[in-house]
Amino acid sequence: MLVVLGYLMVLTFMVLIMTKRLSPMLALIMVPTIFGLFAGAGLGIGDMVIEAIGDLAPTAALLMFAIMYFGLMIDVGLFDPLVRLILRVTGNDPAKVVLGTALLAGAVSLDGDGSTTFIVTTAAMLPIYLKLGMSPVVLTCVAGLANGTLNIVPWGGPTVRAAAALGVQPSEIFVPLVPSLIAGLVLVFVFSWLLGLSERRRLGTLELGGSKLAAAASAMSPLSQELASASRGGGPGTPGVGVSMFTSPTVALGVRGGRADGSRADGPGERAVDNPGGAGGSANGSLGGGVTMADTMLDPDRPTLRPRMIWFNLVLTVAVMVLLVADLFPLAYVFMVGTAVALLVNFPRVKEQSAEIVAHAPSIVGVVSMVFAAGVLIGVLNGTGMVDAMAQWLVDVIPTSMGPYLAVITGVLSLPLTFFMSNDAFYFGILPVLAQSGAAFGIDPVEMARASVVGQPVHLQSPLVPAILLLVSLANVNLGDHHKKVLWRAAIVSLVMLAVAIVVGVIPWG
Repeated sequence: MLVVLGYLMVLTFMVLIMTKRLSPMLALIMVPTIFGLFAGAGLGIGDMVIEAIGDLAPTAALLMFAIMYFGLMIDVGLFDPLVRLILRVTGNDPAKVVLGTALLAGAVSLDGDGSTTFIVTTAAMLPIYLKLGMSPVVLTCVAGLANGTLNIVPWGGPTVRAAAALGVQPSEIFVPLVPSLIAGLVLVFVFSWLLGLSERRRLGTLELGGSKLAAAASAMSPLSQELASASRGGGPGTPGVGVSMFTSPTVALGVRGGRADGSRADGPGERAVDNPGGAGGSANGSLGGGVTMADTMLDPDRPTLRPRMIWFNLVLTVAVMVLLVADLFPLAYVFMVGTAVALLVNFPRVKEQSAEIVAHAPSIVGVVSMVFAAGVLIGVLNGTGMVDAMAQWLVDVIPTSMGPYLAVITGVLSLPLTFFMSNDAFYFGILPVLAQSGAAFGIDPVEMARASVVGQPVHLQSPLVPAILLLVSLANVNLGDHHKKVLWRAAIVSLVMLAVAIVVGVIPWG
């Protein structure tokens, strides 16, 4: 019964968010509550959820202050030169923009932290997507694929967990998988290029000041018209709404506005994220001229800019990144101190500090509420025993005759199992059982560990992963839309990585 309820609960959740019958936050709360009561949780369901929320509190604190820190860096203009550089390199070609997104996400992913990767990638690329009228779902898809593929690095969580669970060295898992990692990254770039070509066909290669942009003016989405109108209302060259890096809070990069549940704006006048009509106009309402920061929806005259502090902010950001990688302090504390220093130096007046904190509140509420809502799903899965029952059922249904292929089976199972449950539950609960069974057929534990990590491209898209909730919230994308575009591609990347590992002999085949 627990097995049926567990899988049915996850299936119901996925259907509801992908068909947009419920927002992800509501689905994360309501669906597990109903199924938990059917599973016999009774009055104890509250304790299950609170325990899970307690475990998630450090993650919520990390995301809260990480959003605030990078939001401050966006406001003061730290990323403006990066956006200008990317514009010079990619021009207005959607295919190059998407490929550049994959390269940037892959480079930042080397630090092993998904939250940092998604914040930096979204900060740099989302203004360009909005300016060109490209779908932010493509951004989240590409960033999620790149980060998930690189999540097997030896300083990342999954490889360390697998090594600890089976008593092997992380390097013994990772180094033989380098050919698989290369193959996975190549496939990610191929998918990125194809997605970019699709966007290019949908929008055309934009020519600033050309006839295509002029034609696009008549096909501007309601939000693009709102952007132009709002900016014209303030006069040429003046900042848009508030002090945001964008001219409208409805498309802000998780810095000004967006829905509290992290879903894409779908109300009247809020559809720029899926603008099928064209470029969508520049931030100042004009459709001609050269490539300026306003054309990327970055306001060059926003009052929060601190050009004289750019080197200090760069050094501070590098120091924060170094501390994150060095793991000398809890990650949440690093961002807390970084945020405090950034506020104190860039906004020395108490009134300015308060304004900045309030300005970032909508995105913080959106992400943190999603994280705590995920605690309901995690609490019910763990507290009712659904996770253990689901995992044991899968182990039991594997026929004895398939024993010699258990490493390959583990690799395939890692796709759905790490999506439906946390990495801790899989690597410390399921993998040791599978490895013990594999040992009876002569399969070395390190080979089982290698197979277990190939499902990470799929795992990173799970609603149980706070980083992916952060990504879709920052990009103002519906989680269901993200899943529809990314899941099958992530599954192909994982299976290709598994196939390459089998071909090179680091995962046994029979």
